[in-house]
Amino acid sequence: MFARSLPQRDHPPAPGVTLVEGGAEVCVYAGHAKGVEVCLFEAGDTRGESERRVPLRDRLYGYWFGFVPEMGLGQRYGLRAAGPWSPHEGLRYNPAKLLLDPYGRAIEGEVNWTPEVFGHRAGSDLRPEDVHQADDRNSAAYVPRSVVINDAFDWGGDQPPRRPLSRSVLYEVHIRNLTMRLPGVPDHLRGTYAGLAHPVTIDYLTRLGVTAVELLPVHSFVSEPEVWRRGLVNHWGYNTLGFFAPHARYAASRDPQGALDEFKGMVKLLHAAGIEVILDVVYNHTAEQSVRGATLCWRGLDNRAYYRLDGRGDDIDVTGCGNTLDVRHLVTVRMILDSLRYWVTECHIDGFRFDLAVALGRGKNDEFDPDHPLLIALRTDPVLSQVKNIAEPWDLGIQGWRTGQFPPPFAEWNDRYRDRVRTFWLTDLARNLAGQPGHGVQDLATRLAGSADIFHHRDRGPIASINFIAAHDGFTAADLTAYNHKHNEVNREDNRDGADNNCSWNHGIEGQIDDGVSMLRHRSLRNLLGTLLLSTGVPMLNAGDEFGRSQQGNNNAYCQDNEISWFDWNLKPWQEDLLATTRFLIKLRADYPVLRQRLFFSGGAVHLDGSKDLEWFGADGRPMTLERWGDAHTRTLQMLLNGAWHGHESLLVVCHGDAHEAQLTLPRPPGLTGYELLWDSARERPPERPVPVSLDDPTTLLAASLRVYRADDLT
Repeated sequence: MFARSLPQRDHPPAPGVTLVEGGAEVCVYAGHAKGVEVCLFEAGDTRGESERRVPLRDRLYGYWFGFVPEMGLGQRYGLRAAGPWSPHEGLRYNPAKLLLDPYGRAIEGEVNWTPEVFGHRAGSDLRPEDVHQADDRNSAAYVPRSVVINDAFDWGGDQPPRRPLSRSVLYEVHIRNLTMRLPGVPDHLRGTYAGLAHPVTIDYLTRLGVTAVELLPVHSFVSEPEVWRRGLVNHWGYNTLGFFAPHARYAASRDPQGALDEFKGMVKLLHAAGIEVILDVVYNHTAEQSVRGATLCWRGLDNRAYYRLDGRGDDIDVTGCGNTLDVRHLVTVRMILDSLRYWVTECHIDGFRFDLAVALGRGKNDEFDPDHPLLIALRTDPVLSQVKNIAEPWDLGIQGWRTGQFPPPFAEWNDRYRDRVRTFWLTDLARNLAGQPGHGVQDLATRLAGSADIFHHRDRGPIASINFIAAHDGFTAADLTAYNHKHNEVNREDNRDGADNNCSWNHGIEGQIDDGVSMLRHRSLRNLLGTLLLSTGVPMLNAGDEFGRSQQGNNNAYCQDNEISWFDWNLKPWQEDLLATTRFLIKLRADYPVLRQRLFFSGGAVHLDGSKDLEWFGADGRPMTLERWGDAHTRTLQMLLNGAWHGHESLLVVCHGDAHEAQLTLPRPPGLTGYELLWDSARERPPERPVPVSLDDPTTLLAASLRVYRADDLT
C-alpha cells in the first residue's frame, strides 16, 4: 500500500497530519533520507503486531509527504526513515526504529529502556565503538505512538486576561506538587490538569492573589535511562519527547483526545478566574540525549538537521543534557515557532518561559546573538510577539551567562536579584553576627529599584526583570533559612548533583527543627518574601514558599515524585501566619501602584520643592552618602518611593539587615506630613490596620527586620 501522490505544488504541505476527505495528508522533514514510511497501528497494539506501512511518495525541499487513505481520528501511527548510516557525517538513519511524528498532537505509551530503542548497538557490555554500529532490531514494541486527534474545542467566551507584566505576580508551580495532597480535590483528579482547574485549587490561587501560573514543563516527556536505572523518574519534565503534545500522565483522562481537551479545559477555567497560564518550555534539547542515546524521533529523521553537531558527528552540548537543538537550521526554527503558535492559538496559552534560552540564540560561531533569527522571529511574529516571553538567560556553554542581554520585549529571570537578596538577608547577616563585614547595601538598592544597571538598554524598563528568591531548582525559601549545605542523597547521585553555592544560612543549626531558632528563621522568611513583593520589577513566587514548604534540604528534587516534592497542606500555626503574610503583601503590591513601575526611577527632582521620585536614606534619616554607599558594614537602608508626582500614594521601605537592634529615624523630605506603618516583618501576622507613627520619636528596629510605611501628603 502506497500513499497517493498529492497534486504538484511549489511548497510541501504543513508538517504533521492534516485530515482531509477520505484520509490524511502526512508530511515530515527527513532531508537526507532515501525513503519515509508512515506506520499505522490498531489501538491497544503495544507490540506492533498490527503494523501497516505506507511509503510516502512525494518529496520537496527535504520534506516527504503524501495522502494516506483511511487515516482518521484516533489513528495510532509512527514513522520509519531509511537512509545513510554514516555516524561520522552525523547521519544515523535506521528503518528498524519506529519514530514519533515531530508534529504529533498526542503521544500514547511509554519508552521501555531496552537495547531495541537505540539506533546503535547498546547494552550492558557496550564498547565505545558500538555507538557507530547500527542495531537492526525492531523498536516498535518498546516505544510510544503518535495519535491523530481533533483540535476542535468549545472555548465559549474565553478571553485571555492579557494582564500587563507590571501588574503581574507569577507563581511557578508543578501541577502534581500543588494538587497531589490538596484537601478538597478528589483523589482521581490529584496531580492532573483537571486537579489544577478544580474549584478548590483555583480558590486557593485567587485568595493568594497570584495573577499567573508558570507551569513546569507539560510537553510530553520521558525519564532518562540513567534515572530509570536508579529506580527514579524525571519529575520536572525537562526531557521533551513531543513539542506539540501535552504530557499524558498529567491528565485524569486516559484517552489521548481527552488529555488535550482536559488541558484546554484547565486553561479555560483558569482564564475565567483571571489567571494567566505560562508554560515552561524546553526547546534547547530533547529526550534523545547524545548520540549514545535512544533513537525516538528527530535523530532518526535527520540527526544533522535537528541537532548541533561537530565535525565528527558528535553532539555539541551546551545544555548539560547530551544534545542541543540546532537553531541555525531552518527546519528546527520552524518547528519551534510552529509549536509555540500551536500552544497560543489552539490552547490559548498566555506566554512562555524559555529554559536555557541562550541556547536558542547561538549562531554559526556558537556565540550568543541577541538578534539571532529565532529571537527576531519571536519578537516580530504577529501571534508570539503579543504574549509574555520570559528567558532563562543562561546555558552551560562558553560565555553562557547572559542576564540582561536579551532584546525587548523579552523579560528575564534575574539571578543577580536572587543572589543579592539572599546574601543581604542570610549570608551577610551571618557574617554580621560574627563581626565580619558584608557586601553593604549599594547593590541591594539597585535590585530593589528594578536593576536598571542590567535592563536599562533598549528602553526595556523594570518589567524586564523577573525577580525571584527561589525557584524549582535550588532550595525552597524555607530551606534557604535551614540548611548551609544541600542534602540530595535520595537522588542516588552521591550528593554530587545540585548547586553547591546557595547563599543560604541555617541560623546556627543544620536542618528543619522546631525550637527557638525557628523564630529567627521565620522572620528571615518574611524578610525574603517581603523584599520580593516590595521590589520594583515582576515578582515570581516559587509555589509553596508562601507557607514555608521544605524539601528536606534537597536542592535538586528533579527525580522526586513523592512527599519530598508534594505539598504538605497540614499547615502548622507559623505556616498559617506566613501564608496570611504573603497574601497581605501581594495585596499590598496590588494596592500601591508605586511598587509596580513600568519605567525606571530617575532619582531626579519631580517637583519644584526638590522632591525626587526615588530617595535613599540611612538609619539616621539622612540621605545616603558616597561614604555610606561604599561601607561594607552598612546594614540599614531606607527607600522612599514617591508616587505623588504621578498621582499615587508614596511608600517607605526599610531594610534592616543587622544582627542587632537599631534606632531608626524616619526621613523628612519636602511635603511629608506623617507616616503609617503598614507592615513589619518582626510581627508573625500582618496587622489588621495601619499604625500611625510619630515623626518626633525614633523607633526601634528589631534585628534583621523589614518594614513598609505609607508616607502621607508628599507634594
